[in-house]
Amino acid sequence: MAKKEYRSAHQHSDIVLPNSWDFIVFAIIFGIFAALGWGFSQMATPFDLGEPLSIELSPWALPGYAVRTVSRMLIGLSFALLFTFTVGTLAAKNKRAEKVIIPFIDIMQSAPILGFLTVAVLLFIPLFPGSLLGPECAAIFAIFTSQVWNMTLGFYQSLRLLPKEMREVASMFGLGPWQKFWRVEVPYATPSLLWNMMISMSAGWFFVVASEAITVSNQQIHLPGIGSYIHIAVLESNNTAILWAILAMFFVILLYDQLLFRPLVAWTSRFSAEIKDDDDYQEAWFLNWLQRTRFMKLQVHLLESLKDWFVNGIGQYRLELPFHSPRLKQVFALSLNLFWWVGILGGSLVGLAVLMSFLYEQFTVSEVLKVFALGGITGIKVIISVILSSIIWVPVGVWMSTRPKIAVMGQTIAQFLASFPANIVYPVVFGVIVAYDMNVDIWTIPLMMLGTQWYILFNVIAGMSCVPSELKLAVKNFGLRGPLLWKRFILPSIFPYYVTGAMACAGGCWNASIVAEVIELGNQTIRATGLGSYHQSFAVSGDFARIILSVAVMCLYVMVLNRLLWDRLYALAEDQYSFDEVR
Repeated sequence: MAKKEYRSAHQHSDIVLPNSWDFIVFAIIFGIFAALGWGFSQMATPFDLGEPLSIELSPWALPGYAVRTVSRMLIGLSFALLFTFTVGTLAAKNKRAEKVIIPFIDIMQSAPILGFLTVAVLLFIPLFPGSLLGPECAAIFAIFTSQVWNMTLGFYQSLRLLPKEMREVASMFGLGPWQKFWRVEVPYATPSLLWNMMISMSAGWFFVVASEAITVSNQQIHLPGIGSYIHIAVLESNNTAILWAILAMFFVILLYDQLLFRPLVAWTSRFSAEIKDDDDYQEAWFLNWLQRTRFMKLQVHLLESLKDWFVNGIGQYRLELPFHSPRLKQVFALSLNLFWWVGILGGSLVGLAVLMSFLYEQFTVSEVLKVFALGGITGIKVIISVILSSIIWVPVGVWMSTRPKIAVMGQTIAQFLASFPANIVYPVVFGVIVAYDMNVDIWTIPLMMLGTQWYILFNVIAGMSCVPSELKLAVKNFGLRGPLLWKRFILPSIFPYYVTGAMACAGGCWNASIVAEVIELGNQTIRATGLGSYHQSFAVSGDFARIILSVAVMCLYVMVLNRLLWDRLYALAEDQYSFDEVR
């Protein structure tokens, strides 16, 4: 009915007059862009290294801090999306690139953000002398690294899971590679990408304290934001300020969930290739308001026309090699392979030689062995964290997925819990550990799980949402229940998504160990045994040699785990879903 009314009004008049819904929606959108514009403008204020940046613990300062924090997170998310669409697609489409990109992402998602931040500050500050833009770029880069890796892995996996029938339809309609990507592959991958965007925003909140309260070479830089607010409040044991920060975080998460993610999830669910019941569609009040407008809806139609030109207009041009001889094509392919492998092997050998020379000059054999032992202890904690997270959240994710109304509420709650900074919980953990003389090495495992277990939950929900309706009906008709239902239907359906979530959870646990293995309260500090504690102690003092050593050992452990565990699980998923047919 809304479309008919719009067409009728458009036929009788060339001018589309706004209605009351236009004014309401325009006010919301204008307010959002005005706030973000102010936040972006504050990033380039004058600043000299060593100049103190005061953080007020007044609740009236929180709205401005929230806008600046969200501005950094949205910029990081935008770059993460650009990286995802380029690098993730390249890994899914090119086997040679896949062999380099996927191990690289596995390593990078496990490398400590504080390590990135320490190096990023020294790189960005000289680029913007006399401006706060240097530390701002370093913080955005750290947030970007906490968001991008699981988004890229999820998108790469979705492209490889594209059903054979959809590829055949694209071929029947004569879609070129560009059109096929935007018309078929991206829509199919969008549900999984959206869930990974949500958990990426939550991961950004988890590390926002580390990115806004930067300590390098015993110099403290507090960027105005909720992260710095929390950091100061925890150091001063100001419980009132901590409570205000929690309320501000809850409001901000609720706001972008209702105005961004909920409408996107509802919009994409209505364009699903599967036939769904009415109960399966998610409602979003802001999307409903937008659909009731006239003038704003016209702008949406103009954007859709621009999108059609982008997909179909550019899709008419196809990239061809500048020669047609099969012999020349063969020589070109062999030269490309030779350049590829020589570059990779040569670069790897040079990097290994430089690293070995560095270790030989800076460290004794006993210290290197000690760091490897610390890495093994943290690795055991990581494995235990992934197992416990799987036991808890796989059943919960499946249960939520079968109840759409509960899933809508659970989505917001899970985003808030996933975003909850561990620093706020640390004073409570500190008091409990000291009061009951508990083993800090054991109780750091729940702290490592606190911000990383959600990767498993969100990917399980994404996996269940991609299950065909016909398969759900078949399972219902056959009356599968209990262990047989899990063995024959649930586990095979979510397995590829679970592998992606578990691998991201493991990478996040390695990262979270930097924060979880060192608990500070005022002038007191509790240190657990592990590689994270080792790295944190030298990151604060600015000992870059030992920072590099800790990162190198962590990356080595990640490579070993990838080869022994995750590569085999991915191979099992490939056998199950016949990925070889994708290419």
